[in-house]
Amino acid sequence: MHGLHLTADLHDCRCEMHWLLDAEALGAACVKTAQAAGLQVVGKLFHGFPATPQGPGGVTATVLLAESHLCAHTWPEQRGVTLDVYVCNIGADHSRKAMAVMEALEAIFMPTRVERHALKRGALGAATA
Repeated sequence: MHGLHLTADLHDCRCEMHWLLDAEALGAACVKTAQAAGLQVVGKLFHGFPATPQGPGGVTATVLLAESHLCAHTWPEQRGVTLDVYVCNIGADHSRKAMAVMEALEAIFMPTRVERHALKRGALGAATA
């Protein structure tokens, strides 16, 4: 479980609206971004949600990686996105690859404001209870 977990909340995204509405387009971009960073895609699921009284439905793109996972969730009515990238660092340190994925996806959405968090998980050699 040793690894790096990155999250980002993207606010007031200035991207083209299709990035917030098209599950297949967003999913393809997530796969391409992960592969470009040198991560191994082993599965994927993209899902669109129905519209609500607040506006069009968002999408979720989940990419299963040999190193762990990448998820993107959109809220088009708020022009918002949440990103989640977790990489396991047991066999090799994939931290830079995870950061590259986050930077590339943030660039697609062009947010006005971003809240980023990074969590180092499961240190090697840590005592277990």
